[in-house]
Order: sequence, then C-alpha cells, then structure tokens
Amino acid sequence: SAAQQEISFIRMPEVKKTVSVSTATIYRLIEGQGFPKPVPIGGRSVAWLRHEVEAWIQSRIALRG
Repeated sequence: SAAQQEISFIRMPEVKKTVSVSTATIYRLIEGQGFPKPVPIGGRSVAWLRHEVEAWIQSRIALRG
C-alpha cells in the first residue's frame, strides 16, 4: 500500500523523462487513460507521486499481453 512505500514527489521534467511523452500527452493521459493526477504543492506548482506513476507504467506493461 502507499502508506508502506516511501512517498516522494516528482516534477514534470522527471515525469516526462520517466514516461517518455510530452507534457500535452501527459495531460491527455490524465483525462482519458487513468494517468495519475498531479498534487498541488504550492502556488501554481504541482508534482506527481512517484509510486503512482510507476504503478501506471506497470499497468501499461500488463496491457501489452
């Protein structure tokens, strides 16, 4: 569970590098394919939970059959 994992934030540049897609594609994935939503971290800044992004990647790998 998330409570048992080390919780860490990653910002957009690292999310893009990890998932290998553009910013626009990340926001499209949020709307349509269950990509994790960002967490507001202050002002206009947002970040993603690393374990949620990694879980999404694993779910995509599982879909390839």
